[in-house]
Amino acid sequence: MNQPTPAIVSQEAVRRLPRVALWLLCLVYVVPGFIAREPWKNADIAAFGDMFELAHGNASWLAPKLLGQSPEFDALLPYWLGAWAMQAAPAWVSPDFAARIPFLMLLALTLLATWYAVYSLARSPQAQPVPFAFGGEANPVDYARAIADGGLLALLACLGLAQFSHETTPSLAQISFTALSFYGMAAIARQPGWAGASLIAGLAGLALSGAPTMAVLFGAGGLAITLFDRDSRDLPNGAAHVGRSIGLIAAGLLVAAVTATALDLWQWRIHEGTIPHDWRPLGRLLLWFTWPAGPLALWTLWRWHRQLTSRHVALPLWFALVAIVTTSVTPWSDRSLLLALPALAALAAFSLPTLRRSVAALIDWFTLLFFSSCAFVIWVVWISMQTGVPPKPAANVARLAPGFEPGFSLVAFATALAATVAWAWLVRWRTGRHRMAIWKSLVLPASGAALCWLLLMTLWLPALDYARGYSPLVRNVQKHMNGPPGCVEVLGLTRAQLTAFRYHGAMDLRSADREGACPWLLAAAPMQAAMPIALDMRDWELVATIRRPTDANESVVLYRRVAQR
Repeated sequence: MNQPTPAIVSQEAVRRLPRVALWLLCLVYVVPGFIAREPWKNADIAAFGDMFELAHGNASWLAPKLLGQSPEFDALLPYWLGAWAMQAAPAWVSPDFAARIPFLMLLALTLLATWYAVYSLARSPQAQPVPFAFGGEANPVDYARAIADGGLLALLACLGLAQFSHETTPSLAQISFTALSFYGMAAIARQPGWAGASLIAGLAGLALSGAPTMAVLFGAGGLAITLFDRDSRDLPNGAAHVGRSIGLIAAGLLVAAVTATALDLWQWRIHEGTIPHDWRPLGRLLLWFTWPAGPLALWTLWRWHRQLTSRHVALPLWFALVAIVTTSVTPWSDRSLLLALPALAALAAFSLPTLRRSVAALIDWFTLLFFSSCAFVIWVVWISMQTGVPPKPAANVARLAPGFEPGFSLVAFATALAATVAWAWLVRWRTGRHRMAIWKSLVLPASGAALCWLLLMTLWLPALDYARGYSPLVRNVQKHMNGPPGCVEVLGLTRAQLTAFRYHGAMDLRSADREGACPWLLAAAPMQAAMPIALDMRDWELVATIRRPTDANESVVLYRRVAQR
């Protein structure tokens, strides 16, 4: 016998969120951040460097390296995608933008897969709302669509999603294939064709993106949940559905495991230094990174506690727990936590039919104040940079980014202004009509996150490029070289720095620990004291120590070979 559901939803409460508005919101969130910017430090430009090397035939496709340095992430497919995009792009497309195109598509796939995963879970019999005695309860399809809209809005609203989802790194590929696997397991009983293919592709893609262990854990948990799933057994020919689902999940697990084994992608990343002894930082990370989906997911677990073994709760809970535990025991805690967001968004969606009016009002007011304040600050700083009024923000920018010269872009200004006007209209709309829709409490959080991201990627983009890019450092080094440098020996540079000098400076970089006769030597400033041990410094003359303008702790030292002055 099914446990009673806490969801009491009328047909009026599942009115449809306009598709044009939802698609426009997704477009505003996805596109900014992938266009009109340069690669940023550190993971973004370092991953681009590996793609750039592959595209130009300077590295092995099965073991990407940059001047002998292995990538930070033990992944293959994300680097392949970027390299293939660069090779396929016409000459007039810059390589860094070409590399972002498949990652833009991966982010769109993440949003699409999350919507369909939540929709499939909401169609489960145990997820349906309480039937009314005299009718008027929500139609199952309309209810599932409204819950899926809420899940997508919850994902867009997550504060931790914005930056990492717009980088060309394996992290974005991992969350995309996690969402695809999540959809496959959520829909496998009702849509075995699409869902089975998505599941196998998702688990294999996750293994190729540097997370084979998580792929196996996701698949094993989904296998157990499917084995004991009552909803699938209640369908016509339920036993056949369960058997087919188990076979597809087992096939996905096998493909992921064989792929990881054949390409040697299994890596042990847990060591004593990564296991936290103080859990408070992890708690703070969980709170801000997953807001508002995280707190709403906890509310779901409380209100649906009698149905924790039901598919619509158990499956996203398992995906979220795997990612959260991985976050607590691996060095890249925030990037590991990224994989929990689709599942947390799904759990958050099922809190919407049970939210009290006071909780919904609290979310609305907090969101309104938080994102309106952020947007106000962004505008004030931009106006100060353009006009000098008020003077203090412009002075702070000049202090933090010495040498930066702000410019005016009519397109960026018009886009930011239109988004701000739309936000003001949305706030007025939210406080007026459509109070019954169950997705109403997540409209402002999702729209506020999209607004602030768009303002940052328009009004502040030149300053962010200057602060987070490497072009200023490369230009300052080139000024001291006085012409084409020829080949340049390097010592102790990071992978991000190597990529910057190779891509922005078009330098032919050589490792300084090998035999060479390059006229220039670039070394990391911390290596200066140890250089007499590594090199014969009688061959080199110090030219300058060049600091990255926006980071006092990042400098390079330029030397000229004495014999070729």
